[in-house]
Amino acid sequence: MGEEMKGLEKTYRPETVEETRYKAWEKAGAFAAHTNSSAQPFTIMMPPPNVTGSLHMGHALNHTLQDILTRYHRMKGVDALWQPGTDHAGIATQIVVEKQLGSEGRTRHDLGREAFVERVWEWKKESGGTITRQLRRLGASPDWAKERFTMDAGLSAAVTKVFVELHKAGLIYRDKRLVNWDCELETAVSDLEVVQRETKGHLWHFRYPLEDGSGHIVIATTRPETMLGDTAVAVHPEDARYQALIGKKVRLPIADRLIPIVADAYADPEMGSGAVKITPAHDFNDFEVGRRHDLPMINILDAHARLNDAVPEAYRGLDRFEARDKIVAEMESLGLLETIEDHVHTVPHGDRSGTVIEPWLTDQWFVDAATLAKPAIEAVEQGKTRFVPEHWANTYFEWMRNIQPWCVSRQIWWGHRIPAWYGPDGEIFVAASEDDARTAAKAHYGKATELTRDPDVLDTWFSSALWPFSTLGWPEETAELARYYPTDVLVTGFDIIFFWVARMMMMGLHFMGEVPFHTVYIHALVRDAAGQKMSKSKGNIIDPLELIDKYGCDALRFTLTSLASPGRDIKLSEARVEGSRNFATKLWNAARYCQMAECVSDPAFDPKEATLTVNRWIVSGVARLKDEIEAALADYRFHEVANALYRFTWGTFCDWYLEFTKPILNGEDAAATAETRATTAWVLDQLLHFLHPIMPFITEELWQNMGKRDRMLIASAWPVFDVTYVDKAALEEMDWVVKLVSEIRSIRSELKVPPKRHLAVSLEGASATTAKRLQAHAAIIRTLASAKTLDVAGDGADGGIPFVIDEATGRVYPDDAIDMNVQKALWATEVQKIEKEMAKIEKKLGNRDFLENAPEDVVAEQRSRLAEFENQRNRKQAWLT
Repeated sequence: MGEEMKGLEKTYRPETVEETRYKAWEKAGAFAAHTNSSAQPFTIMMPPPNVTGSLHMGHALNHTLQDILTRYHRMKGVDALWQPGTDHAGIATQIVVEKQLGSEGRTRHDLGREAFVERVWEWKKESGGTITRQLRRLGASPDWAKERFTMDAGLSAAVTKVFVELHKAGLIYRDKRLVNWDCELETAVSDLEVVQRETKGHLWHFRYPLEDGSGHIVIATTRPETMLGDTAVAVHPEDARYQALIGKKVRLPIADRLIPIVADAYADPEMGSGAVKITPAHDFNDFEVGRRHDLPMINILDAHARLNDAVPEAYRGLDRFEARDKIVAEMESLGLLETIEDHVHTVPHGDRSGTVIEPWLTDQWFVDAATLAKPAIEAVEQGKTRFVPEHWANTYFEWMRNIQPWCVSRQIWWGHRIPAWYGPDGEIFVAASEDDARTAAKAHYGKATELTRDPDVLDTWFSSALWPFSTLGWPEETAELARYYPTDVLVTGFDIIFFWVARMMMMGLHFMGEVPFHTVYIHALVRDAAGQKMSKSKGNIIDPLELIDKYGCDALRFTLTSLASPGRDIKLSEARVEGSRNFATKLWNAARYCQMAECVSDPAFDPKEATLTVNRWIVSGVARLKDEIEAALADYRFHEVANALYRFTWGTFCDWYLEFTKPILNGEDAAATAETRATTAWVLDQLLHFLHPIMPFITEELWQNMGKRDRMLIASAWPVFDVTYVDKAALEEMDWVVKLVSEIRSIRSELKVPPKRHLAVSLEGASATTAKRLQAHAAIIRTLASAKTLDVAGDGADGGIPFVIDEATGRVYPDDAIDMNVQKALWATEVQKIEKEMAKIEKKLGNRDFLENAPEDVVAEQRSRLAEFENQRNRKQAWLT
């Protein structure tokens, strides 16, 4: 499987590598899961992106994290299935195709239902693969051979079976209830398809006359047109102002109907007059009040949001907003308009149509979500499924414990058609096929009877709720279903915990008897550099594909991973991606250096047998790095994985080890040179393994060009080390060298001493161990610290700028070119600034509200900053003495 080793080009060019490497992986079947494998399975379900979609930054984060987990477990030797697929996205897809028809001067009604659906399938074949092509550009490695589509034959069969069985169990039913109605699309929509927009409107205060003529009661409304559907006025049962009016009636103006005054806790005595109009057919809260008081529900709108025949004749056929103006004018002419206030409030709009959403009373199909939710709540309570971060379980519980019936019918043509047929008298026959429905109808009526199929389709989320098991072949008892369900982890965003996660829990438990996943990792929201949510209106959308074109896929993936801290939104800047590109360049240059230094991988080399302290040190560091990575991945602390790799690769390996070993590689000791070359190559190989899940392209390219390989890196085994790889003495010794050189460099930096100007350095109070280390590594310390001299001084040495290293005190001696009086004045000013910053943080940490309400990692960050400032202050104060 390997390639002929060749010299690396001077610069890494992702645009020439990524497509080639990805095609090679796919051709080799590197992404495939193996159902017949004896290895332990590991399964992730890809949240199916809309077939209409294109890659956005949320996708980039979500799929990068999934890919990291998949590649990591694959290298660990488990049978990793990352199940891919796309969602048919009912409303979104229908809109796309209708717009196409519109450009041709036609509508779907011109085609008819069957031809229109066929047209959508044609669109899907031609244009529906955009998102999956873009996921390939991101380096995603799901098992594409198993790709599913929510409208494919197998998933459609699963949807039908679920609907029929739930209906048979009484868990799906038809009812007249309020739904979110999009008057432009003429369909019910889910809450997720409704956006709340802050709107400058008005609050109209109307007088409703009491039936007995003794006065009136004032109500306030933002929607005057709905008053024609009022069936009560509600007041709080403990509001003393209205105690005598409860049970009496008012005459509804214009409609000239008597409606009762009812006592209900929904009315807020502190809001307006404390009296509220109740319109059960056009407000979700009023609907519940109406049910509690058995009020009539008068629907005054048609599907186009025009007033219907339930209103006075003068208002029939008017658009809702035209009716609003007419009602206000008439109320004013009747002397019943008390006042008008300017009022800013949120108004629901359709996210695709842009029209104002109406709560509308209509016949729809509903799922008894409350019943299905009970075992799903218990499963999380019992720990069968856990949320990461844990606090998202509270959001899940809040939604699930207050769940309402789920409206699953949509008045569009593209989607899973509801398997229900109606007899001439309205009798409903739910069946898996029309033949089964006709058989049931014949048994019911005693003869063959003409049936009409329900025209509605199912909510897209209905089929998505079955995704963890329908994609594996259910309702057939497939080998995949037995092996890969329940899945291991779901990676998703917080905004669909209720719409998707909760519903998968409900359906999985009901039909499979087990939770669909053991862990739900909720990733953060990707915001712009200023922390603002990305939106077209703000003009701050960052296109992941543009960043990939500019900086390479690995740079984007590494950036997103390094920022993926649980519970904290990501502030993404192009500069940060550029920094990750620089990290990729550092890795590439390090590999080029290794290649030029003839550091070639040797399968026979055993790093545990290294004799040089510096080599035992780096081998030990690699072993500890592996443990750190694995622990962080086990807890889904992706940012810690990336940051540990960055620190070790750039710092420990490139900046220290390669510098430490240059004299060895250029020296006369052949055995030391050979050992160091082999160690260097081995370390680079391990780093390529560790980095591969995050940065797959550059690591695969380097892997193939840094030695003769018998397999691709993607298919190589994750490193396994035992305790014998760690030499604690070597770690302590070389870490001491690093610390000493760093202290000296820090002081030189403070003094702004050029690298080529050498200063004298001494250590006092050194133990025998320290003196021995200093002697063993004196040459490299002098070189890396630009030290003119490096002496072990007796106790009581003075002069110079002090620093502490373990038990010893070091001193760096400024030369005559440095004016220490000026320098100390600068340090004194800096100490004052540092103490001001410390005071701010101390005040924040002394605030009980902050400690109790801020996320744990935010509090920890503040404490860490305080400790760092304290360290800086103490150092500078020591230099002032």
